[in-house]
Amino acid sequence: MPSQPEIKPETYISVDVETAGPTPEEYSMLSIGACLVDDPDSGFYVELKPLTDNVQESSLAVSGLSMESLARDGLTPIDAMRQFEDWVELVTPKGNVPVFVAFNAVFDWMWVDTYFHRYLKRNPFGHSAIDMKAYFMGMTGSTWAETSMRFLSPHYLAGRHLSHNALGDARDQADLFRQVKAEAEAGHRSA
Repeated sequence: MPSQPEIKPETYISVDVETAGPTPEEYSMLSIGACLVDDPDSGFYVELKPLTDNVQESSLAVSGLSMESLARDGLTPIDAMRQFEDWVELVTPKGNVPVFVAFNAVFDWMWVDTYFHRYLKRNPFGHSAIDMKAYFMGMTGSTWAETSMRFLSPHYLAGRHLSHNALGDARDQADLFRQVKAEAEAGHRSA
């Protein structure tokens, strides 16, 4: 009988990004916020120099970031991604696997993964990501529409709205994930 692969302990890291538009091929990632799900005070935040002038005004309106300020004061993408990788390695205990956790992870993941591979040729998260919306659907049997913050914030975040500051949102999303995960684990134990 083949042996089972070793399951390593996991370190859940909540990640949020703000961008200048919908895709990394045409637009720029403007900021990254991250925190440990189980210790949101342990956080990371960086603002990046834009790669292009391409912008969707609606994206900037959400984040409140300025392309001009970022072009002057933001870190180069390679420096930002090095700092992010260093932080992920710092907060992930030896022997653990860092797991990317995001609210609608397909969006945040595509940006972070693209930038990690474009600038560092590697991603410290490997292929490990959890989408909170899909996790909630699986736990509750809800529809995709019922996973929006409009439905989840009143129950898990006391009605708080996301600030669209990448670190603030990562912390709120960590709070949300801890609560949803605890409910899932409680339901699993009682089943």
